[in-house]
Amino acid sequence: FWNSRYEPAVTARDTTVKNALRDLGVEVETFNSALLHEPWTIRNKSDKPFQVFTPFWKNCLNEPSPDESLPSPKSLPAPARWPKTLRLDELELEPKIDWALSIRGTWQPGEPGAQANLRRFLASAFDNYNGGRDRPDLPGTSRLSPHLHFGEISPRQVWNSVRHYALLRGIKSWRSSEFLTELGWREFAYHLLFNFPHTPGEPLRREFSRFPWREDASLLKKWHQGLTGFPIVDAGMRELWTTGWMHNRVRMIVASFLLKDLLLPWQSGAKWFWDTLVDADLASNTLGWQWSAGCGADAAPYFRVFNPASQGQKFDPYGDYVRRWCPELTKAPTQWIHQPDKAPPEMLRALGIELGKTYPQPIVNHALARQTALEAFARMNGRK
Repeated sequence: FWNSRYEPAVTARDTTVKNALRDLGVEVETFNSALLHEPWTIRNKSDKPFQVFTPFWKNCLNEPSPDESLPSPKSLPAPARWPKTLRLDELELEPKIDWALSIRGTWQPGEPGAQANLRRFLASAFDNYNGGRDRPDLPGTSRLSPHLHFGEISPRQVWNSVRHYALLRGIKSWRSSEFLTELGWREFAYHLLFNFPHTPGEPLRREFSRFPWREDASLLKKWHQGLTGFPIVDAGMRELWTTGWMHNRVRMIVASFLLKDLLLPWQSGAKWFWDTLVDADLASNTLGWQWSAGCGADAAPYFRVFNPASQGQKFDPYGDYVRRWCPELTKAPTQWIHQPDKAPPEMLRALGIELGKTYPQPIVNHALARQTALEAFARMNGRK
């Protein structure tokens, strides 16, 4: 007995194992634990997979609500004879260098940590989720994505916990809440991955295979290290390296910067996120990067290019997020925290900030980079 997985390579592996066991006369049963709905059960009127989120999620919401989760069994019967095995440390799964020290200080893995995060979120952030979820300087999100990825909590448990909370509070519109809609985007990601298994490496929209992405290892490394000279981008990349996680709004900002300011391929961004995120999930990672690049399902239009400075001013209005992860800018006035290159140089020097030495100069001119990107996208679409 095991719970199903939906990544193409894992599905192929599990099918091989299932067939081999059945050939040996072993009864095999697999179950859906990771999703609200099996990815082949949600289809449009033409019996094809959805490629737009809103009708997909509307269809999901018309389905019966997920059942309540069963309690954990009080005991599991042990085999009469254990098979020969290895100790866990003999597998040498962990690297020799303890690069995960700060990650361990950020997360409590396992079901207790997952349930604690869910309780915290419902008690302190759910009611203001619409207003707080885009603020990386505030604890406005659930931080459940790693726990969902590793199966430490199920989407059914999350769904029904929200339902119970809403019933107690008299909230009638809980099914259409923005928080459950985010759970819907996770469902949509798996729906796409299952039905379009080529998408982790190739664009869903085939015309993007001819987009003129650049190859520039130096620019990519600066993005990796949070040394781009754009504070909200650098803060996000440093948060990622330190904690294994990045706020969702900032993920969109750093993705837009990599793709449309630097014109580096979305696969490079997806690979870095896959290597560094504690919630690295093939389905969600693929959906997010293809959405940002404009080459996936329900994707952002190509002319949407985030301005890092204005995004920072809007979503980190006091600069607290940037100051946390870019301590060299701690003393920068709020007016200039998101665009220190525009601040009076003598003022910055008086504060101990010297661009190009204590903090990098911007590695691109955003206005020019935006124009270059728009022209490249327009040419790909046959508009020039």
